[in-house]
Amino acid sequence: MTENLYIYGKNAVIEALRSGTRNFNKILIADSMRFDEKNEQIKSLAKDSGIIFQFVKKEKLNQIAPLVQHQGVIALISPIQYTELENFLETFKDESAPLIILDGIEDSHNLGAIIRSAVCAGIKGIILPSRRSAQINSTVEKTSAGAINRISIIKVNSLVNAVQKLQEHNYWVIASDHHANDNYFDIDYTDMNFAIIMGAEHSGISKSLLKLADYRVKIPMLTNFNSLNVSNATAIILFESVKQKLTKK
Repeated sequence: MTENLYIYGKNAVIEALRSGTRNFNKILIADSMRFDEKNEQIKSLAKDSGIIFQFVKKEKLNQIAPLVQHQGVIALISPIQYTELENFLETFKDESAPLIILDGIEDSHNLGAIIRSAVCAGIKGIILPSRRSAQINSTVEKTSAGAINRISIIKVNSLVNAVQKLQEHNYWVIASDHHANDNYFDIDYTDMNFAIIMGAEHSGISKSLLKLADYRVKIPMLTNFNSLNVSNATAIILFESVKQKLTKK
């Protein structure tokens, strides 16, 4: 289940409404912002979908979502539906469906940023472990700018088992490891169905997953300051795959 059952921020709520994949209970809009242009868009989308919206005092929104920039709008929602890995593989059995596997990402802002980059880069799914990982909450919703509604989120009990399952379905598994010999741009992403493993900054990818990887790649640095944020590192690798696909056409 989600940590917080609400989405906050205008863009995040608009994207969730457009996606048609979320169960809305009610949308709350600050009375002082009822004629805001984006809030007008939210009201229109809510009406089209038969979703209740209500004008409330800003203090009410502050009580529901304290210490966040809710921008005068909060949507009360039901938990997101996680996708089973087997169902994902069946759905995309006849087409390319690249994935990201996140090993130990605990920061919700990083998770949201990775999801946003993944959707822009055409990634179809994100695999998360059931434990030792950030879960989908309101911060992830906001940071992803609603992209969470455009990608399959797959939760598994064992990342090792998930990687083995992917390899059985002809996926090539690529691990991002700063000790690797190959650079991330040495891989040809255009001729493979790939899954990229990214690890947390403090611990990296577990040894059990590194052993299973078909490729290990690094992002080369010009200095010894090796502290690239994991969401930035993910975007760098993903958009190398986008570049290759676009230039190969």
